[in-house]
Amino acid sequence: MSREVVALLLFGLAGFLAGGAFSMWKRTRGMAVALGGAALLAVGGATAWLLS
Repeated sequence: MSREVVALLLFGLAGFLAGGAFSMWKRTRGMAVALGGAALLAVGGATAWLLS
């Protein structure tokens, strides 16, 4: 699998997690923060994957 495909999948996962964090913000803030953190980790992983 090429680098670009893996990075694209990680960016897609980050978008999915960020959307979940946004939708959960009013109900469960702790879970929203956890999902937001996971989204940031996915973005960081995709960026590191592309730059390595």
